[in-house]
Amino acid sequence: MTKVNSNLGWEQEYFLIDEALYNARPDLHLTGRTLMGHSSAKDQQLDDHYFGSIPTRVIAFMEEFEIEAYRLGIPVKTRHNEVAPNQFEVAPIFEETNLANDHNQMVMDVMKRVARKHKFRVLFHEKPFAGVNGSGKHNNWSLSTNTGVNLLSPGKNPKGNMQFLTFLVNVLKAVHDNQEILLGSILTASNSHRLGANEAPPSIISAFLGTQISAMLDELETRVSDKKMTPDEKTALKLDIGKIPEILLDNTDRNRTSPFAFTGNRFEFRAVGSQANCASAMITLNTAVANQLKSFKKEVDALIEKGVKKDEAIFQTIKEYIIASKNIRFDGDGYSQEWVDEAARRGLANISNVPEAIQSFLLEKSKKLFVDNHVFTEVELEARCEVEMEKFAKKIQIEARVLGDLALNHIVPTAVQYMNTLIENVQGLKDVFGDKEFQELAADRLDLIKKISNHIQSIKNKTHQMVEARKIANKEEDMTKLAQMYDETVRPYLEDIRYHIDKLELTVDNAMWPLPKYRELLFAR
Repeated sequence: MTKVNSNLGWEQEYFLIDEALYNARPDLHLTGRTLMGHSSAKDQQLDDHYFGSIPTRVIAFMEEFEIEAYRLGIPVKTRHNEVAPNQFEVAPIFEETNLANDHNQMVMDVMKRVARKHKFRVLFHEKPFAGVNGSGKHNNWSLSTNTGVNLLSPGKNPKGNMQFLTFLVNVLKAVHDNQEILLGSILTASNSHRLGANEAPPSIISAFLGTQISAMLDELETRVSDKKMTPDEKTALKLDIGKIPEILLDNTDRNRTSPFAFTGNRFEFRAVGSQANCASAMITLNTAVANQLKSFKKEVDALIEKGVKKDEAIFQTIKEYIIASKNIRFDGDGYSQEWVDEAARRGLANISNVPEAIQSFLLEKSKKLFVDNHVFTEVELEARCEVEMEKFAKKIQIEARVLGDLALNHIVPTAVQYMNTLIENVQGLKDVFGDKEFQELAADRLDLIKKISNHIQSIKNKTHQMVEARKIANKEEDMTKLAQMYDETVRPYLEDIRYHIDKLELTVDNAMWPLPKYRELLFAR
């Protein structure tokens, strides 16, 4: 063995939308997501799409893009429905990380091209529809030697399992020590809508191992002493390590609420977003683990130089790492508020603010990590952060401009038109009936007119305020401050305005509503 390779098997989730409906939604076309839209009465509650057969039109699309992928040497293997209606997934056989990353970028391009031939459009946005499952790109990551040995797979004897245990614990230590940077590698304007939405892990990095592996690490922590082990202790420890394959037989189900789950012979980085380039997460993870393994060797060598036997030196170092990284291990429900509270007590990072996450690459420990390992220079890190800040600000800017245009030029005129229809109806009732009967018959419509008028006024006021906030932010030349201003002063208006538009969608005559609704978008015909 002369080399260790990083392997990646990505799982690409996506939505398919009928092309005609896509073209009728400017927000989808320009931003990749619906900036407005009330939930459909039926969406994913019954899990009938997830467990159902793949629609015929979708199968035809899948088969063609898979053939195109094979022609390019991309080993796509699996296809299936996902949780939300019109949501699907494709995944390949794992490959060396650089190659797998390139293949993912290529397959996304092929899917978009082939979808048009089938009158579909592909949505890779992490949260194109509010209230239903978002899309991730789970990165199944492992390490293997150039002789084909998976370093995260249990061996057939105590020696092989000692190797497995060493790499497992070092990965945990690397993840624990670099939580903020790992968050920075996956948290974007679009992925922030998905993380923590009761369908994806929160913005807290934790690792799922399963109760049996966690119990084994706890036992190693208590058994391995800082002093020299007796022969009996060594024998007992090696016997326990030798049982790892047996332990893992019942412990390979993946925990779907964890952002970083051990799944038998690899870790699954589940927090990566569906339209992301895998490179950001993989560069960060590989650099963190490589740096940790270098530190591990130095610490073990230092103990050996002091006269400690090799096995004991490894055991002692692993024990320190098990203790140091214990807070990152969590086998419970990562979606729960209880975990958010528990993570805070453990001192784990919980960064949901995108500009703050991006800035994690400029922390001193981040600079040291990347510069010392010759991955990025400090100038390159600063440049990457500036680019990410600008991308974030401009994406929010585009969403704000699109929403403002739709609100004032589509929604408000439609609501006014419907309100005028109601006013004419009320006036007709007043002309026909006496005051008493009129009050009884027209009370509901008068109330409706008032509600519609209030929603219209709120939309116009908030849109004006959003435009003014944008003008102020645009004067800022520093990209970090610009991103922060867009996040704090512009982005909140997107949800505020949407609230009133979605209320109007439930009120205005369906025949008048200018945009396709969720019940149409989410169910392919």
